Amino acid sequence: MNSGVGWLRAVRLATLFLSLALGLGLIIGYPAEAVAITAVALLGYSLYQLRRLHHWLQHPEEETPDAMGVWGGVFDRMHAVQRENREAQGRLRSSVSYLRDSLGSMRDAAIMVDRDGFIQWSNKAAERLLGLRYPQDGGQALLNLVRMPDFKRYFLGGDFSSPAVVHPEAGEERQFEVEISRFGDGDRLVFVRDVTARARLEQTRRDFVANVSHELRTPLTVIMGYLSTILSQSDELSPRFTKALQQMDQQASRMEALLKDLLWLSRIESVRQDPLEERVNMCGLLEELRDEIHSSHPERKLVLELATKQLVNGDYRQLHSAASNLVQNALKYSAPDGAVTITWQESDGQPVLTVKDEGIGIDNVHLPRLTERFYRVDDSRSTATGGTGLGLAIVKHVVASHDAELSIHSQFGRGSAFSIRFPRAESPVTAASAGNSGL
Repeated sequence: MNSGVGWLRAVRLATLFLSLALGLGLIIGYPAEAVAITAVALLGYSLYQLRRLHHWLQHPEEETPDAMGVWGGVFDRMHAVQRENREAQGRLRSSVSYLRDSLGSMRDAAIMVDRDGFIQWSNKAAERLLGLRYPQDGGQALLNLVRMPDFKRYFLGGDFSSPAVVHPEAGEERQFEVEISRFGDGDRLVFVRDVTARARLEQTRRDFVANVSHELRTPLTVIMGYLSTILSQSDELSPRFTKALQQMDQQASRMEALLKDLLWLSRIESVRQDPLEERVNMCGLLEELRDEIHSSHPERKLVLELATKQLVNGDYRQLHSAASNLVQNALKYSAPDGAVTITWQESDGQPVLTVKDEGIGIDNVHLPRLTERFYRVDDSRSTATGGTGLGLAIVKHVVASHDAELSIHSQFGRGSAFSIRFPRAESPVTAASAGNSGL
């Protein structure tokens, strides 16, 4: 029944009863008394139905009361609302049970905590990995039960954009990867997985690469020494042998550069990075790099633009390696008369290093994989330039160890720009006026 029509009918019925009471009262000579008695009767009926409604709402399991008119519509509508609520609650309970069963079957620990950090639920894997037991530990503070400094720092830091690797105890080999997601009104879902096997495998791979690279350097040095000695007496050799020996010397030099890059990359990956507290003067570093490249490539045009004297927290050797690789790449893929510009400036309060060339550019399809080790955009072109395929991989690891961001902008046929955006320094140095120098 339409609610508006139902209430209108109820008003009409009440008006009709009051009109009849008034007519009857005029006949018997007591019109006011008749109307008052009828009004009290109507009010009593409404109060009776309200009492029935109140009793039924307190005991919804009882049968829905029957009534006439508008009260019948009210009871029917309330019954429909209750049925819809029961169905919604059933679906919600089913969803929650399904979610908990799904999370409970995971090999990774899953913990639900409220906005204040108190445990609301945890699965069986949380007991195996973290010693949490549900429901015994329900309602307790998670940080009181999981006493890992790295975990506490990540949990309270609030930046959950990337997972964190934590160690259960200082010096322990085991490693956990922690991911936290927010949901609801500040609640959090914590996932913890044991990545010890993966970390051990990765360490084994790094050790293998480092050991093989180190062992290859000795025989390669011997080979290069003999080649150099023989080539120094090229006048006594047949031109056919001279050309072959020169090619061997070139490939040996390329192999030496490859081994050097592999050892350096392995060192960057293997060393657990401590907080970088050294204040690196990037202006001095870039000026030194410019002089080094000028001494080896005096014919190349290299422009250095220093728009700030901002220092960065970092490792001088790693930063020099990253900048050098970017500049060397720019020179390799630029025309001999093309300029390479190195810019050190501030953008939105953050220091930014940019290396821009006027070279052949890179198709956008290659950009996502460009920092992978040994990834080749064009094998023939990379071989011709003598690159090892590790330069940008080294840059990527240096950038990651300095909490910086690497961005690449390139237009095929019109050049590329590689930028490293460093985090805002805690103790900023006042920027000086811009200074330009060029070669």
